[in-house]
Amino acid sequence: MVNRLAIEELEAWFFGDIAALREAYPKVSKSLQYNRKYRNPDAITGGTYEALERLLQRSSKRVFPKTVIARNIAPYMEPDRNRSKSFQVFVEGLKACIGEDS
Repeated sequence: MVNRLAIEELEAWFFGDIAALREAYPKVSKSLQYNRKYRNPDAITGGTYEALERLLQRSSKRVFPKTVIARNIAPYMEPDRNRSKSFQVFVEGLKACIGEDS
């Protein structure tokens, strides 16, 4: 049995997969992946949701509810390319639960 609890700052997982973020929101800068602030998504300071909200507001001039952001980005996420350590730990826990090798 493996326990994993995802509580808050799930937006770090979206920053962990910049390609998925850009698929969902194509106006987000192509250079985002090279920005030092986002290299370690779990270490983003000042709140990952707030950082994501500012980023999307700058690129699209709109404010999106959290649920809309999640629904838009999640279909494009590729677990193997995600740079968020917390996401990788969560995925490993899921794999352990279903008996899949890493």
